[in-house]
Amino acid sequence: MTIRLDGLATRPAQVWGSVRLVPLVREEPVPHLRLHRKAYAEPVSVVDVGDAVYVSFVPHAFVASWSDGDQTQAASYGTRLLERDTAAAPPRMPVRFTRRMARKAGKDRLRFLPLHLAVEGYLALHFGGPEIAWEEWSRRAVAHGLSPRSEEAYLGREVRGLEDALRIFEIHPGQCGVMVYVADSLASAFVVPHPDDYRALHPTLVEDLFGELVYMYGLLGAPAGDLSAPIDYAGIRSLDDLRTAVTLRQEEWAAFHDGVMAGQLFDEEGTRQVVQYLHGFELSRWLPSFALRRENHIGETITGEDGRIAYMKTFRLSEAQVKRGYLLKRLAEHDWRLGATAAALGADKAALALRLERAGFGYLLRQDVLDHYRAKRAT
Repeated sequence: MTIRLDGLATRPAQVWGSVRLVPLVREEPVPHLRLHRKAYAEPVSVVDVGDAVYVSFVPHAFVASWSDGDQTQAASYGTRLLERDTAAAPPRMPVRFTRRMARKAGKDRLRFLPLHLAVEGYLALHFGGPEIAWEEWSRRAVAHGLSPRSEEAYLGREVRGLEDALRIFEIHPGQCGVMVYVADSLASAFVVPHPDDYRALHPTLVEDLFGELVYMYGLLGAPAGDLSAPIDYAGIRSLDDLRTAVTLRQEEWAAFHDGVMAGQLFDEEGTRQVVQYLHGFELSRWLPSFALRRENHIGETITGEDGRIAYMKTFRLSEAQVKRGYLLKRLAEHDWRLGATAAALGADKAALALRLERAGFGYLLRQDVLDHYRAKRAT
């Protein structure tokens, strides 16, 4: 899987406490594609994704619109504001039913749930469970697979300092995206095709999903490091010298950010799946390789025919989520045979069974088998 941020330039970061926002700027907007927000009154969505149902808190959807003609005179749709309901809150939480994660909303529009497309791909990872009823697996595992499959996430407004940072920080001219860091750990990347789209959608970052690691880093409040590089004024003799030195520092910062700080955003060993075609654009989601002891991000993109990213939103998996994805991937690679998987991991079956239990997959094994492995490990 190869994804590149061609056409996006990194600008100097802005820091508020533990939150660092790194602007991404385009020289020219992506032509023929715009994004706007569609707000929902019902906070909980139930989405039919085929053989399963996806349930999540979904405050809004994105609507992508495209055209063949010139869009230089087009205005941003912006954010639709909903009037506050002055009536008493109902005793039940309203639920909205949706047929698919990404669905055509007209001949030139596509509605999709931002980031939930990527999250659903992670939840659906080997969702069917064992394809062969090996003796260790429970009846539930064989009949229902990993259903139900759930993961926890936090809203951006729960990440300490993020809401204040988004409110205070300046939006750069031509800004079409941002990299969000908490305690200098990459939490999320967000890219849109047009600067007007970004200005309209910038506030929605507080409604994005963030993982447990990011939430904990924000809770701890560890300040972001000082990554500034001072200018050596000894060699400055004119404004041209100063301008050259500033440009050099900006280029050095961009190279350091792109190669080091954001160097593990994309995983060459990961997988990509196209979900919808948008008249010359592709909406796709991607999963990492679930390599241990490194960053793993899931995400979704809209790319043009030239491969340039027009839209992107990512989610950093926690260590526990990476381990769950890693175990499921290794089990599937070995046809869900405990012995073969354990041998590939350099462990015995008892160790693998207990590892599955710690990862939250203990229900997949027969109770007597799990009890046997527990007793074996205790002796």
